[in-house]
Amino acid sequence: MKTILVIGAGKSTQVLIDYLLKQSQQKDRRVIVADSDINMAEQRVHQHPFGSSIALDISNEEALIETISRADLVVSMVPAFLHHIVAKQCLRLKKHFFSASYQTPEMVAIAVDVESSGLFFLNECGVDPGIDHMSAMKIIHDCQAKDQKITLFKSFCGGLLSPAFEMDNPWRYKFTWNPRNVVLAGQGVSRFIRNGKIKYIPYPMLFRRTERVTFRDVGDFDAYPNRDSLQYREIYGIKEIPTLIRGTLRRAGFCKSWDVLVQLGMTDNSFQVDLPGDYTYRMFLNTFLPYDPFHKVEDKLKMMFPEISVESLSKLEWLGLFSHAPLPSTSGSPAEILQAILEEKWKLGPLDCDMVVLQHQFEITHPDLHQEKIISSMVIHGDQDGKTAMSKTVGLPLAIAVDLFMEGTIKGKGMLLPVHPYIYTPILKALENEGIVFKEERYPLE
Repeated sequence: MKTILVIGAGKSTQVLIDYLLKQSQQKDRRVIVADSDINMAEQRVHQHPFGSSIALDISNEEALIETISRADLVVSMVPAFLHHIVAKQCLRLKKHFFSASYQTPEMVAIAVDVESSGLFFLNECGVDPGIDHMSAMKIIHDCQAKDQKITLFKSFCGGLLSPAFEMDNPWRYKFTWNPRNVVLAGQGVSRFIRNGKIKYIPYPMLFRRTERVTFRDVGDFDAYPNRDSLQYREIYGIKEIPTLIRGTLRRAGFCKSWDVLVQLGMTDNSFQVDLPGDYTYRMFLNTFLPYDPFHKVEDKLKMMFPEISVESLSKLEWLGLFSHAPLPSTSGSPAEILQAILEEKWKLGPLDCDMVVLQHQFEITHPDLHQEKIISSMVIHGDQDGKTAMSKTVGLPLAIAVDLFMEGTIKGKGMLLPVHPYIYTPILKALENEGIVFKEERYPLE
């Protein structure tokens, strides 16, 4: 009996673990779920006859080695910066490794050893990254096989609220993923290529340089560029493409209001503050405004941002930033205190349903020189039974990849991404059976 070890039982793992347990029952496998919180691990396994749960602190090297030794394959669902700890032990113990997260430099550093050991390590097999890679590569390879030249590729993804559940929230947003990543999103410099010119957007300008993206069924979104789109020219095999941009989606109007918090410095994570215990939301906001004892906080904000909209002011008010209520946290970086505020206001409720949206835009030139635009869109909604769209789109492709590898449909060795046809073709086919599909539209370009 083959054994699959899942390390980490957080928010996005329910669908992953459910799928692996279902397949294990049919294919004589066993699934072990390990987490620092044994209750969370037990909840995910839910007394399944082919599953078991254990407590595991991955900082305990001896316990980590002992646990990995029991498995044939390891799925790492720990925070991204910890994957390399698990991966190095998998290499040492000759175990295959799967994750949904971006491939870090620490992972790349062991790539040669992974391949020479004959092991299969697959990263970036969630939704973004993951489904975005696979669905894009399917179109790219199809175009290349037909000798069509790709002149533009844009790809945008976002995790948001399903439309029916966003109307009581002017931001039209709640946390469906790691709150820290949302608060710190975009920090650094974003770079991409447009019409053959490399462009850079520093963080203070990022949320002012958005573009509008429309989905036929769920409306308009703001798109802002991700940190580094240029690397995908080589990863996707489109090195000469004149325009390539990858980005993140928020509801239309979100970025303009979020930019106020960025410009104030409330998303800064580079320094610590220790505020008095009786500090209020209003005092916290005032900390980032000029000293002026003669004007109210609201007036100082308008003076600092003369073009601030009524919509943005109402969003800040909805967050409670003008109120005299006590802060939920008074120590940490400004970003950490803001995160504590947002976790109260943007918490996904028990009846809320989320949504994941993903859109690729291509412009191609055919051999006969006529030009065409391709728009390929995916919209997935969460269920009220707790199976979020995020857990579906992160968990299913990873679980399917594990299942296909275990049964021998996917073969190979080395440190890999799901950009190869022998990996993405069977995964995309299985995802269609689970209701994760793309709608494709094509238009002639004048």
